[in-house]
Amino acid sequence: MNAMSKQQLLSMLVEPAETKLLLIVLDGLGGLPVEELGWRTELEAARTPNLDELARRSALGLAYPVGHGITPGSSPGHMALFGYDPIECEIGRGVLEAIGIGLELTENDVAIRANFATAELRNGSWIVIDRRAGRIPTDECKRLCELLQSSVERIDDVEVIVRPVKEHRFVVVFRGEGLGDSVNDTDPQVVGAPALTPKGEDEPSERTARLAAQFIERAAELLRNEARANFVLLRGFSKVPKLPSMNELFKLTPCAIAVYPMYRGLAKLVGMKLIEVGGESISDEIEALRTHYGEFDYFFLHIKPTDSRGEDGDAHGKVKVIEEFDEHLPRVLELNPDVLVITGDHSTPSVWRAHSWHPVPFLLHSRWVIPDSDASGFNERACAKGMLGHFPMIETMSLMLAHGGRLQKFRA
Repeated sequence: MNAMSKQQLLSMLVEPAETKLLLIVLDGLGGLPVEELGWRTELEAARTPNLDELARRSALGLAYPVGHGITPGSSPGHMALFGYDPIECEIGRGVLEAIGIGLELTENDVAIRANFATAELRNGSWIVIDRRAGRIPTDECKRLCELLQSSVERIDDVEVIVRPVKEHRFVVVFRGEGLGDSVNDTDPQVVGAPALTPKGEDEPSERTARLAAQFIERAAELLRNEARANFVLLRGFSKVPKLPSMNELFKLTPCAIAVYPMYRGLAKLVGMKLIEVGGESISDEIEALRTHYGEFDYFFLHIKPTDSRGEDGDAHGKVKVIEEFDEHLPRVLELNPDVLVITGDHSTPSVWRAHSWHPVPFLLHSRWVIPDSDASGFNERACAKGMLGHFPMIETMSLMLAHGGRLQKFRA
């Protein structure tokens, strides 16, 4: 049975219930052994008494976001967690960023996720020195976006929309007729390499690529005197897909608690209500969860810094984020959700400094689990021996629905 037919089966079997389902995603949670941590992963090195105690009352496993050996982006991992086939339901990051910051996109728009970057012009090519421009402050990003927007309102007959996101990230939207989104990223993904030239796979996309090339050229001219953010990299060219909502598929009333716009955009695409958070800390997010706990039956709570510290190669920083979450976990457990899953959308080992293909530690807690009572705690090696085994991440939704008493029996 393939993944799509499994989704259809769940939709057929699901029935409403009064149970509460909570999914907590520590972005990029999984890691690899690090020498400076005594050849332990960040999760193994972190002091997590609350997670470890919970692990021994829960079922553990390792989840594969897409498949063995396949390194996922953030979108495929989250789509799988939400019960959507990450291969069939491909969503570009540009759309996610744009929707996440509140932009209303039309069917003619092409949205692009952009980075301010540091680059040097050498022999006619822009060589990328820092793909994130030193993670400039968000206020600086806003200033630069205002500069670009006021100077590049249109290219030919196409409207150009530029909006800040967070730190070095911003969004570009091309609004016009006859545009395609099959355009390559211009980010080479490594430093010391030239920025890539945008190219389209068909005529509508080639038109978009030409617009992108003009935008990059004009941006470089406008940013030429900036010390750090003197160049732009464009990624995730995309148009709005049409997806069934989680309410339609699973009879859930879902909400999302997330700070970063991309994850808010992804949640909105599958029909989640976006909850405003009073700040950007883990504590602020958990307080938002507690405030709105009576209003919904499915909660997605996203924590970003685990991934950011992994991408920065900061093993100790990632450990600190995990420990900070552990300190606040009792406030979550006080809510007594019927089903609680704690996992990641992918692995981001600090030694790798990027997403990787490694499976993700997975914890499932409900009154119906067979607990891994002998587990050493919540970490990669303990999860590798857990009751849930090694499984595709798309099975998360069926596990949560079943443990929440929301699935009828399949046939006689």
